[in-house]
Amino acid sequence: MTFGEQPAYLRVASDLREKIADGSLPPHTRLPSQARIREEYGVSDTVALEARKVLMAEGLVEGRSGSGTYVKERPVPRPIARSGYRPAAGASPFRQEQAAEGAQGTWDARSAQESATPEVAGRLGIQPGEKVMCTRYVYRDAGEPMMVATSWEPLAVTGRTPVMLPEEGPLAGCGVVERMAAIDVVVDNVVEDVGARPGLAEEILTLGGVPGHVVMVVGRTYYASGRAVETADVVVPADRYHLSYHLPVR
Repeated sequence: MTFGEQPAYLRVASDLREKIADGSLPPHTRLPSQARIREEYGVSDTVALEARKVLMAEGLVEGRSGSGTYVKERPVPRPIARSGYRPAAGASPFRQEQAAEGAQGTWDARSAQESATPEVAGRLGIQPGEKVMCTRYVYRDAGEPMMVATSWEPLAVTGRTPVMLPEEGPLAGCGVVERMAAIDVVVDNVVEDVGARPGLAEEILTLGGVPGHVVMVVGRTYYASGRAVETADVVVPADRYHLSYHLPVR
């Protein structure tokens, strides 16, 4: 194979992908059989099979037991808004941001004390094993799960205060900035790192999809005078949503 030349199975997958993209193979159409691919492209059964596997891994086609492989309906990605801090009494940042995009955002949450793992401890600047309040969220748009998140707050900051439980008490659901302000902790900075990876089994089970589907992960950390007071992972299915940042210019 010369430099830059694609393997045969990728060339076949690329051509089929283009046909899906331009509508030659519309949604719900049966993908050409392995024998048809072999004949049309002059390739082996192994190459034809590998090309189909590529399209399946990309989420473009799906197998139906006893029927064949079909082109999937591709959802139009919708925005999940991310923005700078906007104070609004009684409104969570999630509700503010999604309301701006016309979404009907709701969520479920459960909290429990845990010992910080080395990774979480590193993000919070504490020692592994120190106690944190871990809160797991499922966010929904009009009832449909749209993202999941896990947050960790060091109990050295919030322990034995009215805001120890993020979703209980007088400031339940008001967001990290407002809750920390209530205990005289002034959040002055937030860092978000955005990456992508295959979804974990429990994430895919909650969000819907096929194991291995790609998710975007926003690793967010709030700081007060250089001290991390909350860190979280926000997980979004990459085939259904995109992140839309609205950032103030100062």
